[in-house]
Amino acid sequence: MKKQMFTLVSLLAAASMILVGCGTPSTAAPVAPAAPQVVVVTATPGPVTASQGGEIAVIVKTGNSSFWQNVQAGAFSAQKELKAQTPKLSVTFLGAQSESNIDEEINIVESAIDRGVKAIVLAPSDVTALQPAVKDAKDAGIPVIIIDSKLNGDPSQYTAFLATDNKAAGEACAKSMLDLLTKAGKTTGKIQVMSYVAGVGSEVGRVGGFNDYIKANSKFTLLPTQYSNSDMPTALNQTTNVLNANPDLVGIFGANEPTAIGMGTAIKNAKLGGKIVAIGFDGNSVLAGFIKDGTLQAIAVQSSFNMGYLGVKNAYDVGIAGKTVPAYVDTGFLMVTKDNIDSQDAKNVLY
Repeated sequence: MKKQMFTLVSLLAAASMILVGCGTPSTAAPVAPAAPQVVVVTATPGPVTASQGGEIAVIVKTGNSSFWQNVQAGAFSAQKELKAQTPKLSVTFLGAQSESNIDEEINIVESAIDRGVKAIVLAPSDVTALQPAVKDAKDAGIPVIIIDSKLNGDPSQYTAFLATDNKAAGEACAKSMLDLLTKAGKTTGKIQVMSYVAGVGSEVGRVGGFNDYIKANSKFTLLPTQYSNSDMPTALNQTTNVLNANPDLVGIFGANEPTAIGMGTAIKNAKLGGKIVAIGFDGNSVLAGFIKDGTLQAIAVQSSFNMGYLGVKNAYDVGIAGKTVPAYVDTGFLMVTKDNIDSQDAKNVLY
């Protein structure tokens, strides 16, 4: 009896296997398409992802300066090139109303995270306050490319850093100033630094590099740094007060675009162009004009276009194409004077 039962069970099992092997259309249908989908995605992740496109969010300190508008021009130039291979790619550009409005920039980053962008290119207005937002992006699987100002803290929270070597640029400005003062026969006197937002990564390197070089290589007295919060009228008023209070001032340094414009305007209004050594930073048409008319003797010009262009290119590579990108890219700077302002090198960075 046991042998008969075993035989019966075996026959039933064999029949069951035959039925499963043959299958019905309704049983096999969900299984058949699944295999090729997995194979395609695994075999060629780059092209599939790239063809789908997505948004790269470029978020800067403020949209209200020609420096950041030139970053925007670079970002959109990269978008135009990349759209040839990824038609659905979208590059958006947003900034706070002012560089000191840190909470607004944080909200812009969080909004980009919420809408699931593919990557973020970020110029942080504060090197500490933006850390949690960048961590939120990483936790959401969104790579962040930092431009202009290096973020404090754990560098593994972001993918890459693209910027001018601000310490080297600040030192170059200080060296230019000392060379010009030496030519004028001056070895002592007061030097004023007109800065923008205290604690911003670019400001720390730039002004720190300038101050350290002056202290190490001269006997000039550095006056307390003035901060304009990147507001041109504020910088103009501050510089006017400095000029009135310090008739023995021999040198002055404006550390970013709106600050240098305000500084140059005050020097021009006081008819002191060429009577004190004035060095600016960044290179829009107003600052270029100050070089040509002698109000300023030199400007350190970053390649802001490169920050936007290379920022988007790197964001695309890591966020959409799935490639590895360098951890640091130096976007460069050029000291522009009356002697070289008409050169092709200067034209490539002035805006």
